[in-house]
Amino acid sequence: MQFYSTNRNVPLVSFKEAVLKGLPDDNGLFMPAYLPHFSDEFLHKMPRLTFREIAFEGARLIIENEIEENKLHEIIDDAFNFELPIKNIHDNIHVLELFHGPTLAFKDFGARFMARVMGHFLKSDAREINILVATSGDTGSAVAQGFLGVDGIKVTLLYPKGKVSKIQEQQLTTIGQNITALEVDGTFDDCQRMVKSAFLDEEINNKLHLSSANSINIARLLPQSFYYTYAFSRMATQEKNIYFCVPSGNFGNLCGGLLSKKMGVPIAGFIAASNINDIVPKYLETALFNPKASIQTISNAMDVGNPSNFARMLDLYDHDYQKITKDIKGISFNDGETREIIMEVYNRHHYLMCPHSAIGYGGLKHYLRPEDLGIFLSTAHPCKFKDIVEPLISKEVDIPLRLQTIIQKKKVAIPMSAEFAQFKSYLLA
Repeated sequence: MQFYSTNRNVPLVSFKEAVLKGLPDDNGLFMPAYLPHFSDEFLHKMPRLTFREIAFEGARLIIENEIEENKLHEIIDDAFNFELPIKNIHDNIHVLELFHGPTLAFKDFGARFMARVMGHFLKSDAREINILVATSGDTGSAVAQGFLGVDGIKVTLLYPKGKVSKIQEQQLTTIGQNITALEVDGTFDDCQRMVKSAFLDEEINNKLHLSSANSINIARLLPQSFYYTYAFSRMATQEKNIYFCVPSGNFGNLCGGLLSKKMGVPIAGFIAASNINDIVPKYLETALFNPKASIQTISNAMDVGNPSNFARMLDLYDHDYQKITKDIKGISFNDGETREIIMEVYNRHHYLMCPHSAIGYGGLKHYLRPEDLGIFLSTAHPCKFKDIVEPLISKEVDIPLRLQTIIQKKKVAIPMSAEFAQFKSYLLA
């Protein structure tokens, strides 16, 4: 499989080069030259397959022999060594819990897969890779854990000062080894802009081999399609239209679902649920895409004012607004509404959600018809947002042991302005 840039101003590259480079030189995003379809035989037997078996088939079709099948099996078995439960909340509303990995967030799926793929490719490659990651919370910790101790890779995490939860910050800043955290005096959009500027800077690229571990990297995006295919397979026997609601910030997670549908999984449609940073829901309503400065909310991982993966959304539908809005609906919630959803679902159905997951539930409940079946994605363990959820339920939230040890560690982060010049000097030094 070869991969092109969504801006279409650079030559096609292999999967290996797309993964190790991360971002094309024309500032587009890598996409597969074509999207293969699952066979009818595979779709028929999906309900009997494990998640790892489904993930292997999804990866095999896209990667196309660039990784030997036995090695690909090893990568998948090692990356996805945690559970993936689907639970019924009430009536026809279900939740896909994606927070059972090492860092208790859905980003573990993409980060662990990508780290193992990169590590495999670098065994036959002499270069040292410098991975730059802009994070609004969970991406950074998932990437850090995924790449911790991987030979030939250094990771630099950029996160916005004062705009991630305390537990998230501890996960970002207490790792050490080949992981460095930069505390940027700005927003997530500033962090993302600085990373993209580095990829386009000739002087930096002449000295360093850069790559990205954000969802702009195709190896982060691809595994996010696997769990849609899996979740659909577990519900397909009910013979109802199945809809997914996706808490959305940078829109990589939604694009993972779109990949699954484009590869032949008959998902009925998607709901893109955001907080008040509602750039894409506004686009779905008006056909106008107007990026703007992000606003801080209690669902901080979704505080994105210029979502990178919107380019992939357009590309998957050939920039056809009618086709996009046929498959995707949009909705947004403010902080007050998000808090009300958390309290309502906990009090009525005894299920506790983080603020991001609550927005997913709210979007599904708003749009889902009684005759259909809905699945919303729960993207993070509620304990990562203790300060927000505990006052709402008047109860302490238990913290898993693996997070309790992190909370006690000393924070180590390098202060950084939101000016690219300072970041450039840091990289070149």
